[in-house]
Amino acid sequence: MPASTRQKPIIPMRVEGVVLEPGTQAPAVMLRGVDDPRLCLAMYIGGLEANAIATAIADVELPRPMTHDLVMSMLAELGASVARVVITDLIDGTFYAEITMVDEAGHEHLLDARPSDALAVALRSGAAIYASRAVLAAAATMTAEDPQQGAGAGDTERSRAPAGPSAVTSGDIRLEDLDPDTFGDYKM
Repeated sequence: MPASTRQKPIIPMRVEGVVLEPGTQAPAVMLRGVDDPRLCLAMYIGGLEANAIATAIADVELPRPMTHDLVMSMLAELGASVARVVITDLIDGTFYAEITMVDEAGHEHLLDARPSDALAVALRSGAAIYASRAVLAAAATMTAEDPQQGAGAGDTERSRAPAGPSAVTSGDIRLEDLDPDTFGDYKM
């Protein structure tokens, strides 16, 4: 198991959206830096997890709870909450994450988790999301501009186009606009 984030510097991130890789239609979750919105981290995820994240982003209420909704209900029933989620490591092409929970007595509990599950829980709980500097150094990219500032000179119309049916995003990032090396050989 990877080392705990207690010894690692972390950077605040936010979920930008879920997109589909154009060639294979494989889903990926996109994170963007909170302090530097040009910072982008893309991770391939499973289809069910993509759906769980996309429904949370879109604030869709389903008639029955999904697994991540059940987890949130269980935590609430036990008097615990989610404090933060950290993408901790990238080992042999696989991302790792931790969920930090706080119980009624204020004690923190770390849980190993798949990043996609951790992000789905974070979105449902409103918990802070972070990535370790090491993960960002190994896998993040910098986009040409801050998406909050709007399109700049030299941008193509495609880069400003709204996300189509292949993406559920909270911003304007599009998978096809990223460098293919962003993903490398990362595993789901």
